[in-house]
Amino acid sequence: MRPREKLLRVAFGALLHHSLRRGLRGVWVQGGLPPGALVLASNHHSWWDGYLLPALCWGQRPLAVVMGEARLEEFAFFRHLGALPAHRPRQALAWLAQGGAVLIFPEGALRPPGPLGPLQRGAVWLAQQAGVPLVPVATRVVLRGHEFPEAYLVFGPPLAPDLAGLSQTLGGLLAGLDAALRSAPPEEALPGFTQVLQGRLSTHERLAGWGRALGYGLGGR
Repeated sequence: MRPREKLLRVAFGALLHHSLRRGLRGVWVQGGLPPGALVLASNHHSWWDGYLLPALCWGQRPLAVVMGEARLEEFAFFRHLGALPAHRPRQALAWLAQGGAVLIFPEGALRPPGPLGPLQRGAVWLAQQAGVPLVPVATRVVLRGHEFPEAYLVFGPPLAPDLAGLSQTLGGLLAGLDAALRSAPPEEALPGFTQVLQGRLSTHERLAGWGRALGYGLGGR
């Protein structure tokens, strides 16, 4: 890697984490990634999806994101940060052969929040050709009982490269995550999840101590 590319990666990594910490209340995960090369298949229902996993893996393991040509033309420097063009699968296979992880959004495009849409075969084909695990990741970024959105990710078990199996498992993970979000108290983190990134507290959380002190100062109880 050339010095300029190293500098770009460091700068982008810092910007990425700053963006997540400023724009989200936090990131919570359930489960984890197995070691070694693998293909991650995630739903794509929010603007944040393409940044969450790269931020969590940054500096810990090599992760490349498969992107459409239009977005790569718009942000050409992404090519120097691990982005792989969707129409050149051999680049993704080479990355996997070197032990890296590849993130794909098999729905093929950003979709409105809701159930999992129809999946394309790219993630399954890559995992099959490279002989690596296929790991489903259900992702939701939601505004609940606080001022800023919260991100939740559920890592499923490694799967055989089968499109029907991926659709069923990822769809089930996403439905389960949505059900948990509907039933949990909106001001509390979902049970069974671990917070891996702290973002911005709500205004009322930041001012709670001052509010109590002011109340006592004014003769309150």
